[in-house]
Formats: sequence, structure tokens, C-alpha cells
Amino acid sequence: MSLTSEPRFWRDPRMPWAELRQVQDGRRVCYAPHSHTQWSMGAITGGCSTFLYRNQTHSIQKGDLVLINPDQVHACNPVQDQPWSYFMLYVDTGWLTRLRYEAGLLSSEHWQDLTPGVLSDPIWHRRYCLMAHCLMDADRDLLEKQEALVSFLSDLMVHLAETAPEPETGVPETLKAVADYLDQHATSDISLDELCDRFGYSPGYLIRAFRQHFHLTPHAYMVNRRIQLGQVQLKQGQSIANAALEAGFADQPHFQRTFKRLTASTPNQYRKA
Repeated sequence: MSLTSEPRFWRDPRMPWAELRQVQDGRRVCYAPHSHTQWSMGAITGGCSTFLYRNQTHSIQKGDLVLINPDQVHACNPVQDQPWSYFMLYVDTGWLTRLRYEAGLLSSEHWQDLTPGVLSDPIWHRRYCLMAHCLMDADRDLLEKQEALVSFLSDLMVHLAETAPEPETGVPETLKAVADYLDQHATSDISLDELCDRFGYSPGYLIRAFRQHFHLTPHAYMVNRRIQLGQVQLKQGQSIANAALEAGFADQPHFQRTFKRLTASTPNQYRKA
């Protein structure tokens, strides 16, 4: 069987809190820096690639796992046209928070970042791949898939809790307010002057400070949010044209180009899943 660069997605409306993506040939699968609202975890199943996370670049290879906290900027890309393949799991943040809270790993039902970065452990990699193949198998029962995913995540959350990172300096409240404003008005035509007037920053300082803490400029952050809105529309069965409009894009071609640049898949490939 020949390998394909076209992504394969698993989604099940009976398990709406999880989504899985598989790429067998990632030599031409390139991402621009982006983020997800979900917690995500990837497994490199073949070859090697580079992993950009929080302005640090890691070399990763078969057997490595990458763990990405919600809203953290990242990108994985091939190395000099070398082959690589991977799975990528996306888990709803609220659902995972409840799982951790009910397991006694959180003192309250509020999200706390997990240990980020690269995990090189053959046992966890093997367990991840077994779970992923179970989800992708159309012949497996719903209960079996639920058990596979919940068991894997429950055990992993306990493991990560034992290696929790040191607390980091938080984002200044005013910059959080800028990000919240961009979240709420992502589909609007926002100007830099508007942001500066509203939050009391000079243009140059706002761009530098925002990029320092969010690893994206305000505009890139807003575009990333628009793509996330488009993904929601596509998963709900909306047409590409309607998804583009609802996500705040002026036309469908612009939406398609940006979607491909940030997700390394076309809107149609994503919607077909």
C-alpha cells in the first residue's frame, strides 16, 4: 500500500470531546505557527521532523511524543524532505479538566497546564499507538474505543502530575484583556489603532509584548482564532463558503489558503471526516 500525504481524520459524534488525525507521508505537510483550543498530543510513527513550541525548536523522531497545552503556539514540519508520519490527538479542554479533577489531580475544576514539550518513552508511545489504531478501526465497538481513550488519558494524567512543571510567570492582565478582546471580535475588522486606544499601548510595544507572551502577533492570533471558528463550522457540516463567512473571511479562496497554511489540510479534507 502506497503512503499518502492526505490527512486521515477520525471523529465520532458519540465521542465529541476527541478527534484524531493521521498522516502517513508528511514530507509535504507543513504548518505555519498556530494553536488549538484543545489539549493535543502527537506520536511520531516514522521518520523525523522539527517541533517548534514556545519559540524553541526540538528535533523529534520515531518513538517521540509531543504534548501541547491549549492555546500554545507550535508547528511540526519535515526535515529536508525526509519522510515522517504521525498521529495527532485533540482533546476538549473542559472534558480533560473534569477527568483530572475527578481523579483527584486538580483541586478545582479549572484547567492547569500539563508538562509540555517532548516525551521520549517507548511504553507511552506504544500505548498511544494502540489507542490510536483502536479509534481508527471502523470495526471496533464504541465501548472499546471509549475504554481505550479514557484508560490511556487517565493513566497519562497521573504520570504527568508526578512531573508537573514549575509555575511560570503569568501573562499581564492587560495583555490577557487584549487577547480576550480578539477572541470576542475575531470575525471583525480590528485595527491596531483601535487596540492601542482601548488598552493604552503604543503600537510597537503592543506588538512586541503580545508576541513575547502569546508567540503570535495580534493579527496572527486573530487569524488563528478565525481558523478555529471555521473548523467548528466544518465539523457541524457547514459548506466551505458558509464556514468562511462565519469565520470572518472576506472570500472562500482566502479562507482555503489560510486553512491549509495553518492546519496542513484543506477545508474539504477536514470536512469530509
